[in-house]
Amino acid sequence: MGFFWKRRKKEEIITLGLSQPLTEEERVSVERAETPTAAAAPEQIVPTVVEPVTPAVGPTPEVDRQRDDSASRVQNDSRSVEREPVRSSVFSTSILGLDKSIEELQAEEAALEQAFAARFRRAISATRESLSEKLDTVFQGRKQIDAELLDDLEEALVAADIGVATTLDILDRVRRGIARQQINDLDALKAAIKNELLTILREAEKNGVASELAVPENVRPYVMMIVGVNGVGKTTTIGKLAHRIKAEGNDVLICAADTFRAAATDQLAVWAERTGVPLIQQKQGTDPAAVLFDALKAAKARGTDVLIVDTAGRLHTKSNLMAELEKMRRVAGREVEGAPHETLLVIDAVTGQNGLEQARQFLKTAGVTGVVLTKLDGTAKGGIAVAIAKELKLPIRYAGIGERVDDLVVFDPEQYVNSLFE
Repeated sequence: MGFFWKRRKKEEIITLGLSQPLTEEERVSVERAETPTAAAAPEQIVPTVVEPVTPAVGPTPEVDRQRDDSASRVQNDSRSVEREPVRSSVFSTSILGLDKSIEELQAEEAALEQAFAARFRRAISATRESLSEKLDTVFQGRKQIDAELLDDLEEALVAADIGVATTLDILDRVRRGIARQQINDLDALKAAIKNELLTILREAEKNGVASELAVPENVRPYVMMIVGVNGVGKTTTIGKLAHRIKAEGNDVLICAADTFRAAATDQLAVWAERTGVPLIQQKQGTDPAAVLFDALKAAKARGTDVLIVDTAGRLHTKSNLMAELEKMRRVAGREVEGAPHETLLVIDAVTGQNGLEQARQFLKTAGVTGVVLTKLDGTAKGGIAVAIAKELKLPIRYAGIGERVDDLVVFDPEQYVNSLFE
C-alpha cells in the first residue's frame, strides 16, 4: 500500500558530513583547541551524579561477603573475556535508524505493507465469503453460460450490495463479451466480472481528488474538510487520519468546527489527546466559519502541514447547516490557496444503499471530492464500495477496517477486487 500520506514523501537524504575534509577555518579552530595554553585551562566537565538512596540500617556481614564475591567474579570475568556488543533485532539503538541497512529498512516497510494488506483482506472476509458462496452456488454443476446462469449471477451481485443499476451495467457488458465470443467459459466469466468491478473503481479515480499529490508542496496547510451525517464514524475517522498522517512525520492540526452538537467537541478532544495532535475549538454555538478562520490562522503561524476540519453532522433537510458548509468553504479558500483541498464524505458501509441518497445530497452543496468508507469489517455487503464509485463517480480514498487507532487504510481498488475473489 506504500506510504499513507505521500505529499511530502520525497526521498530526503540527511548528510552528516563525517567524511568531508575540514575547511581552513575549521582546521585552525581544531589546532587551537588541541594546543594547551597557560592562559586558558581546559574546561572541566562536571557530570551529573544521581546519589542512590542509603538505607537507614547498614548492610550485614553476609551482605558484605556477597557483594565482595560478586565484585570478584565481575573482575575475573572482565579479565578473561572480552565481551562483544550484542545488536538487538527488536529495538533500534538509533532514532534515525542509522544503525540499520537499506535492506533492513526496506524489509521493515515491506512487512508493514503486508500486515496492512492482510488486515484489509480480513476486513472484507465476510463480503468475500458471502459473495464466493453465492457464486459457487451459481456455478455449481454448470458447464455453459446461459440466461438462467446470468439471472442467478445478477441476484448474487445485488445481494452483495453492489446495487441494481451497477449490477445491470456489469452484466450488460458481460453479455456483449459473450456475444463476441470473448467469454466462452466460467473462468472467463469470473475474470470478466473482476475486470468490470476494477474498471468502475478506476474510472471513479479520474474525478474528485484521488491523491494528495495533486496539491503542490508549497501550499500549506493542506486542508481536509470531513462531512457526513451523525453516527457514520466521522469523529473516529478524523482521529485515525490525524494519527496516520502524523506518524509519517507531518505536523497536523484538528479544527473542531462542529459547534452545533454539544458532545462533538468533547469526543474530538479525546481523540486529539490520544493521538497527540493539537485541537482548535470554541464554545458551543460559535459560528463554525469563525472557528475555521482561527484554525487556519493558527495553522499558518505554526507552519502546519495538514489541517483536518470537523463539521456538523447534517442531513439535507437541515438547510442552515448546508449553508454553513458553503460559508466554511469560502473562508477556507480566502485564507489558503485552493482550500479545502479535499472534502471527504464519510459513509457507513453497514448502511449500504441507504447511505447513497444522503451522499447525493452532499454532492450538491459540499463539493465532495472523495469518500471514506467506514466499518467495512462489520458487514457482509462490502460490495457497496463498487456502487459508491459507480453512482457517485468519486474515488474511495480511505477505508475503516477496525476499531484500533491505526485501522484506517488507503483504499486500493485492485487489492479490494482481488480480495473479493480469493
